[in-house]
Amino acid sequence: MPPKAKAAGRSRAPAKRRLAEEFPPGEVLTDTGKKAWKLGRPIGQGGFGRIYLADEHSAKPVGADARYAIKMEPSDNGPLFSELKFYMRAAKPDLIQSWVKSHKLKNLGVPRYWGSGLHEKEGKRYRFMVIDRLGTDLQKKLEECGKRFPRKLVLQLGLRLLDILEYIHEHEYVHADIKASNLMLSHSDPSQVYLVDYGLAYRYSPDGVLKEYKEDPKRCHDGTIEFTSIDAHKGACASRRSDLEILSYCMVYWLCGRLPWDDKLQDPVYVRDSKVMCQENISQFMTKCFSSQDNPDEIQKFMEEVKSLAYKDKPPYEKLRSILQTGLKTIQAKDDSRLEFFPVSGAVSAPGQKTTKRKKAKDEDSETDGSPVKKKKVTKKKGMNGVEKSPKKVKPRKVPNTSKQAVKATQTSPGLAQKSRGRPKKSSA
Repeated sequence: MPPKAKAAGRSRAPAKRRLAEEFPPGEVLTDTGKKAWKLGRPIGQGGFGRIYLADEHSAKPVGADARYAIKMEPSDNGPLFSELKFYMRAAKPDLIQSWVKSHKLKNLGVPRYWGSGLHEKEGKRYRFMVIDRLGTDLQKKLEECGKRFPRKLVLQLGLRLLDILEYIHEHEYVHADIKASNLMLSHSDPSQVYLVDYGLAYRYSPDGVLKEYKEDPKRCHDGTIEFTSIDAHKGACASRRSDLEILSYCMVYWLCGRLPWDDKLQDPVYVRDSKVMCQENISQFMTKCFSSQDNPDEIQKFMEEVKSLAYKDKPPYEKLRSILQTGLKTIQAKDDSRLEFFPVSGAVSAPGQKTTKRKKAKDEDSETDGSPVKKKKVTKKKGMNGVEKSPKKVKPRKVPNTSKQAVKATQTSPGLAQKSRGRPKKSSA
């Protein structure tokens, strides 16, 4: 029996947590390795913590060109602790550098972990973590481009993410929440993209032992509902195939600006069932998203390859790369070192759709023009079935056709915050 959908606006709320107080520039923190770090100005604020520019401790103040960022939160909060476990196990600089060298990569889009510890002030304890400083997130770029990216750019992003996912998968983790707002450009090189926000990262293979497929009704729909995998919709823990399924939905969304289930994001069971039908007939799903002239054949092949994976299967990363590279050849392009963001012909220059998710021990921070900013709620009027009304009261179409026509500015309402992937398959070792 399918899990019962929860009423909109009644997703599980995390325990009430305190926001870290703001520390003045110049505050010195000492990590567990006895290394001292100096805080600069605050550059962002997440759900439970703050982010600061930072540098190694010296007599000089921390400048605007600082190479590091420090996340801080009260020690009893928890979200940063969850993310910290991933960084300490899988994001140490020597691990990343060794992988880059052995796999002959120019760059790997995983922020490096430089240190962490506890800081006491006026009888209160704070947890902190030092990582690379990054730049703006891709959600802002997507909105600037009219909610659609050029095909070449989407394929390039897909290739970068395959490199990132192969790395974190080989280090026992899955990300489980890939989306534009969790992809950030390098602060110093706008052609390098990083996958961030590991608050929902899951250790699917502790010490090389794969987790078994098991559905838990209490975990149903965790993640960002638009993109989360079918496994997550059914309450199963994320797997490697889950990450790749999420990536495929993201690539379709970046290409055409909408997904067929966007009109009912407040109904997680509807979204789950729509994704199940999508996987049962990927060709039909593609015709709902693209015209025959614009249909990216490589994305369909990518999705079909991912669909064939069992829960425990190791993905064929090289084959998936080859599929996307063939797509680049089809449009007479190649994966050069540049990421070019520009509006697609027919794209709508309107604010992007706000993705929705449930927080699970997670800190939501994003940077804009080199600085993370606090995300603000946007209140919109709602019509039937929770669909938000556009200023011109244009009715949203249930099955969008996003060929070369402009995607209408009608936005869907925020649904339950969540995550994904379903249809258990026969496990293979």
